[in-house]
Amino acid sequence: MCKLTHALALAGIVTLSVQSAIAADAPAAAAPTVVSPHTVTTNINLVSEYRFRGIDQTWGKPAMQGGVDYAHADGWYAGLWGSNISSNSYPGGNLELDYYAGFNGKITDDWGWTAGGYGYYYPGADFNRQVTAGNPSQTYDNFEVNAGLSWKWISYKLSASTTDYFGANTQTGYVGGTKGTLYHDLSAAYPLADDLTLGFHVGRTDVKSTLTTGVNPDYTDYKLSLAKTFTGGWNASIAYVKSGNDAFFKNTASLATTETRDLNKGVVVLQAGRTF
Repeated sequence: MCKLTHALALAGIVTLSVQSAIAADAPAAAAPTVVSPHTVTTNINLVSEYRFRGIDQTWGKPAMQGGVDYAHADGWYAGLWGSNISSNSYPGGNLELDYYAGFNGKITDDWGWTAGGYGYYYPGADFNRQVTAGNPSQTYDNFEVNAGLSWKWISYKLSASTTDYFGANTQTGYVGGTKGTLYHDLSAAYPLADDLTLGFHVGRTDVKSTLTTGVNPDYTDYKLSLAKTFTGGWNASIAYVKSGNDAFFKNTASLATTETRDLNKGVVVLQAGRTF
């Protein structure tokens, strides 16, 4: 019995020694991956024509556009974006700079909501630059607050101007100020495939004043698009864009030259870009 006990004890010591050696040689467990809640992306795009809410901003010429976006996992977001514009519509200016921030919330897996603010800045642009010298300066800068609701691939957002709507007031030919102008945005982005999306948009601009000539500036704009993404962050799209209210936008006179243009006519807009 003593020999058996001694043999068992010795075997236990040998087993423990082997296990210790194996444990010492085994690789350490990998540390858990820490996912940052912060995401920063940049984008650059070339478009055949810049249309904002259906209206031509570059007088039929191409535009180079780009921006940077920040998003937090909790839903907060902020960003900057810029594009060239035409001095025919913005005398003294050739650049639009936008800044925005807000929050994207989730109600259920299918329902979401959003709220935020969006600012538009046009450095150097002044409506009265094209009028007799000595008139007070009138910029096109604008700021809006917005809120929206989404269900799967359908969304609605309402934007309200907290300033005169892009400089529309008594100095620029309106009966009164246009603070409180509303923009209704109903959009759908239906996924045809993982990398292909069919889009439809209808928007309505309700301006809080009329022109002194009696013309109503309110209008509806439409957009039908097909967008595709590629590997490496590349993307491209084709869209048909058009707006109503010919009485306001047809044969629009340039504020810098003698040119005229139908700023609301239907056009095909091509886009190519990349997100980093």
